[in-house]
Amino acid sequence: TTNKERQELTLQTVLHAKGYIKNQRSNLKNLLFISHQSYEQGIIGLVAGKIAEEFYRPAIVVAIGEKYSKASARSISGFNIIEFIREHSSYLMDAGGHPMAAGFTVETTKLAALQKALEDRAELVLNKDLLIRSLKIDCELPLSAINVSLYESLQKLAPFGMGNPEPTFISRGVVVEDVRLVGAEGKHLKINFKFQISNFKFGRIEGIGFGMGETAKIHIGDRVDIVYTIDENEWPARQSNAQAFAGGNGEKRLQLKIKDLRKV
Repeated sequence: TTNKERQELTLQTVLHAKGYIKNQRSNLKNLLFISHQSYEQGIIGLVAGKIAEEFYRPAIVVAIGEKYSKASARSISGFNIIEFIREHSSYLMDAGGHPMAAGFTVETTKLAALQKALEDRAELVLNKDLLIRSLKIDCELPLSAINVSLYESLQKLAPFGMGNPEPTFISRGVVVEDVRLVGAEGKHLKINFKFQISNFKFGRIEGIGFGMGETAKIHIGDRVDIVYTIDENEWPARQSNAQAFAGGNGEKRLQLKIKDLRKV
């Protein structure tokens, strides 16, 4: 299907762009500027978004054309990308967007000069503190308070996005009952958490940390603080976890999408 081809093309372009960035890793610039003749205009915005999210830097991705090149930019919190781009309008044919996402057209012959001007300016104006990812936490929540009713109430606030971020919670000192790496090359972290409901009753809920497999040094029995959003788990549980909290009885099974965690 066309949608599937688009997803595959986006994935391949993201991998290509990440390869280019990783070659510069020892000297990673404040602004990530990646351009190539093979990039398609229709997906460069998606690619820029994924690059900005992964490396937590403003990203500009350019589809190089014979005469004109089209670019899409995505920013990070606190950095007005369209204002920054418009400072260099002498290089541009047009530019539009808003503080977090923008696009522009440039004559291909001017692309190298524009890249240098943008990168040099970003080194001067981008405060290093802005390049440190920070998490906004809405409230502290005991895991025992998580149920289908709460999840459905949160879904009434959807759709979530840049102007309407998904509610984010923290739970402290929860026990890791099981932990394993999942996905291709063990990139993701799957954790079962155990928590007390009453003197004799315990609940359990699964958490998934995308891209956290390489960094987390978490073991069974550890107590951790976790920052997360609440999600519906559409994958069947392993047999040993069939009675996961909010599972069974035909109810929705919930999971935590982990944004950060630390041992306590």
